[in-house]
Amino acid sequence: MNLRDLKYVLAVAETRHFGRAAQRCFVSQPTLSGQIKKLEEELGVVLFERTKRSVEITPIGEQILAHARAMLEQAEAITDLARSHHDPLQGALRVGAIPTLSPYLMPLILAPLKARYPQMRLILSEELTDALLARLARHEIDAALIATPVDPGDFESVDLFDEPFWLAHPVDHPLYDKMDVTLADIDKRELLLLSEGHCLADQVMDVCRMQDRMEQGDGADFHAASLQTVLQLVGAGFGCTLVPALAVRGPWMTDSGIVARELDGRSAGRTVRMVFRKSFPRRAALDAFAAIVLKALPNTVTRLDAAATRRPRPGRRGRVRAG
Repeated sequence: MNLRDLKYVLAVAETRHFGRAAQRCFVSQPTLSGQIKKLEEELGVVLFERTKRSVEITPIGEQILAHARAMLEQAEAITDLARSHHDPLQGALRVGAIPTLSPYLMPLILAPLKARYPQMRLILSEELTDALLARLARHEIDAALIATPVDPGDFESVDLFDEPFWLAHPVDHPLYDKMDVTLADIDKRELLLLSEGHCLADQVMDVCRMQDRMEQGDGADFHAASLQTVLQLVGAGFGCTLVPALAVRGPWMTDSGIVARELDGRSAGRTVRMVFRKSFPRRAALDAFAAIVLKALPNTVTRLDAAATRRPRPGRRGRVRAG
C-alpha cells in the first residue's frame, strides 16, 4: 500500500467513475484500475462494486476511505511542515462558505489575501451548512464559514463577526415612508424565505417568531434556492425579506427597485464563524485568513476578534435605495 494508491481510491470514490478518476490522477484508466485491484487483493476486501452503469463504494470501502483521507491529509501536512521551515503560510487552504455569505464576503477579501499572502493558494467552495460540515469531517476542506453553532466534538470554531439583518422591500411598499422600522412592522404573510435547508431561512423564521412557514399570503407561494432569486421577487413586488448586512453591498442594489432598511433596535442578525477540525495542523494559516477577513469587514457588521478591547456598534441606522 502506498499514498499513490490511496489517491486513486479517493479519486474513484469522489467521481464514481474510473475514467474520470484516471484523468484527475493523470494516469491511464488501465493503470488506475490495476492498482486499485492490486490494493483490494492486498487488503483482501472489495472497495468498489463495479457495474457497466455505476461504481459504488462498499461499506468496508467507506471505512477504509475515511482512514485514507486522514492519511493523505497528514502526508500533505508533512510536506507543508517542511515548507513551513521557510514559509509557514505556503500552500493550499481549502475554505467552504454558505451561499448567503460567500458572494458578498469573498470579493472583500480575495485581493487583500493575495496581496498579503501571495504564497497561500485559496481554494473556495460554496455549499449549505450540512454539506460543508460533512466535507469538513471527511477532510475535503480545511475550514468552513457558517452562521450556525456546531457541537464541539472534533470541531473548533472561532466567532468572526455579528451580522445584522436588514429589511429589503419594494420602493412602493407602505413601509417606505416610515422613519424607523422594527420587526413588528413586517407582515409575515408577505415575508419571502429561502427554501428549506438554508440556515438563513431558519434564522429569519426564528427572529420573526414564525413556528412554521406561512401557508397563506404571497410569501407562501415561493421557495427560492438563492438569495438573489428572493431579491428579484422583492424587486418585482411580491413581498419583502430580511438580508444579511454584507449583502446590502451586493450587485443587486443597482436598478432593482428595492429599498434596504436597517431595522430599529438591531434585534435580528446572525454570528458568522470559522469552523475547523481540532486536528488540523496549519492553524497559523487559518489565523492569517481570519485576520484578513476581520480587516476587510465594513462597519455594517461587528467584529468579534479576541484582540478587540471593545465591540463598537455599526454606524447609525440608514436606508439604501436601489434604483
